[in-house]
Amino acid sequence: MSEQNLFKVTIDNITIEVPAGTTVLQAARLIGGQVAPPAMCFYSKLQGSGGKCRTCLVEVSKGSEKDPRPMPKLVASCRTTVMDGMEVKNITSEKVIDARAGVVEFLLLNHPLDCPICDQAGECHLQDLSFEHGKSETRYEFQRRTFKKHDLGKNIQLHMTRCILCYRCVFTADQLTNKRVHGILDRGDHAEIATHIEKSLDNEFIGNVIDVCPVGALTDKTFRFKNRVWFLKPMDAHRDCPTCSGRVTLWNRGDEVYRVTARKDQWGEVEDTPDGKPGWICNTCRFDKKETADWIIEGPREISRQSVIAQGHYAGKIGTTKPNETFAAINDGRKPHLLMDIHDESEVNQPNIHLGKIQGPSHGDTFNTNNTHKA
Repeated sequence: MSEQNLFKVTIDNITIEVPAGTTVLQAARLIGGQVAPPAMCFYSKLQGSGGKCRTCLVEVSKGSEKDPRPMPKLVASCRTTVMDGMEVKNITSEKVIDARAGVVEFLLLNHPLDCPICDQAGECHLQDLSFEHGKSETRYEFQRRTFKKHDLGKNIQLHMTRCILCYRCVFTADQLTNKRVHGILDRGDHAEIATHIEKSLDNEFIGNVIDVCPVGALTDKTFRFKNRVWFLKPMDAHRDCPTCSGRVTLWNRGDEVYRVTARKDQWGEVEDTPDGKPGWICNTCRFDKKETADWIIEGPREISRQSVIAQGHYAGKIGTTKPNETFAAINDGRKPHLLMDIHDESEVNQPNIHLGKIQGPSHGDTFNTNNTHKA
């Protein structure tokens, strides 16, 4: 068996050896940290992805040892393979920083300011890009795009105004399902994600389009408007599922499971299973198994400390179990001066209603079942 050729590539003054055929982006991810360019369309688990969003542009200051000439323009790192002796600039290049700010401005050109109501808030890649490279106000003076609403079924909600046309969901449906029924319709600024004849996305693995979407264009209807991700506790869990890997992240609040997602790595991609296969999950695990008893809990999910989700210090035992101590036990036997059940005093929240089990978004009618407050 012949030895694999290794190429030396230097990215932001850090040299690494990688196999021939590795892209600049993948080499940068091996180094990690800020050396790795952002990527909104590239997804290592999906063949053909990349080259569309242009957020991963880098400057190649030296092509290779054999041809040291620099490349004349910035290149997409997700589509450019390394050469032996190549030198690349990412955060050390003013050209790259300026170009990335321009790309972000274009991505936000028609993007609505939905962050206060968007379920993707707190884990949105476009939010992170906007924070790092965005401007405080837009220069765009024209009316933003609007689209006819398309119903993609009972579990997936489409907001086309938030879409950046990364094509990830199209590749996911192509490569994970037996027959893709949605895609990109029309061209130019009229291009949109839709189904040609209003079909529902009902394949057993189609829920993975929610996980691969880098923005809030495709969201989970069963989680819609129910909670914020930074108020939930992510827990690694698994079950013996005959259809998929069964390895998930449960997003809990107390004993209530609000949503179920695939496990993701630091780049926002679905983690591989121990046997090296992508950890995609089926619709049954994602949408139907909303009971803690359905899962074997492994422990709190490790969240980057830079993430707003980590503000609750979830890595400890806080919130994983209900406290057993009574008020008297922790106050030297003293009883409370006033003890009341909030559900006896308030009719707003009803203890018999579990938000995690409601199919679709929750609203006032969910709690006003008796219609006791009629005018």
